Amino acid sequence: MDPLVFALVLGAAAMHAGWNAVVKVGLDGFSAVMLISMAAGVLSLLGLPFVPFPEPASWPFLALSGCLHMGYNVALIGAYRAGDFGQIYPIARGAAPLMVAVLSALLLDEPPGLVAALGIALLVGGVWLMSIRGGAVGRSGGLPERRALLAALMTSCFIAAYTLSDGLGGRAAGSAHAYALWLFALDGVLALLVTVVLRGRAIFKGMARALPAGIGGGALSLGAYWTVIWAMSVAPLGQVAALRESSVLFALLISVVFLGEKASRWRLGAAALIACGAGVIRLA
Repeated sequence: MDPLVFALVLGAAAMHAGWNAVVKVGLDGFSAVMLISMAAGVLSLLGLPFVPFPEPASWPFLALSGCLHMGYNVALIGAYRAGDFGQIYPIARGAAPLMVAVLSALLLDEPPGLVAALGIALLVGGVWLMSIRGGAVGRSGGLPERRALLAALMTSCFIAAYTLSDGLGGRAAGSAHAYALWLFALDGVLALLVTVVLRGRAIFKGMARALPAGIGGGALSLGAYWTVIWAMSVAPLGQVAALRESSVLFALLISVVFLGEKASRWRLGAAALIACGAGVIRLA
């Protein structure tokens, strides 16, 4: 993988872990996720005058991805409501890169080479080791409750689906930057509508108290996925999707340093495996 693409995707992984951590502090999960989505949507509007309008071929992908991102948000909220950030986050991210690698090979004629396949396998294996045996000290160290596990796995399905949709959409748009900004603008509108319909306008009073955190989370979310959409337009989808999941390394650091969750030896071993996988992908 090109060194610049590799470095930028790692940066996106760090930003992604950051905005997911914001979901676990302050507001309830629904309010936090929707506030971050709306903030990212508003921030994306600032960039729209500087990018071309996406090509019509990308519009179906924009519409599909808007729905998939909302489904992802709902599933993510359900998972975080029932589980610990340091364990739920890797489960939610773990299956998606493998799905993307297989589907991109079958549908897009982008089979990974031997080195890339090895890197993907190491990284995904580390993610799953962290989720299954890497629970916080003081917990069982196994899988979380069934409800949280199902929500996390459902989130993985949404991640894989919108990754493929956005990878194709960014390529068809003529400008990956234009596609990313329009996607976040659409997500912001949908988040606003879903919030009003499900919770009513009174919820915005509570959101206002967490506005600085929401804007920060929105900026991280926008920067992270904007970078990933661009990377998928210049590199194989499977490799980008897998490398993006190195975000669990940053999630581990956040969970220990800022959320007070202790790291078991299983978490640390899984983190080393993920780092090895990322290094192998760099060599592909």
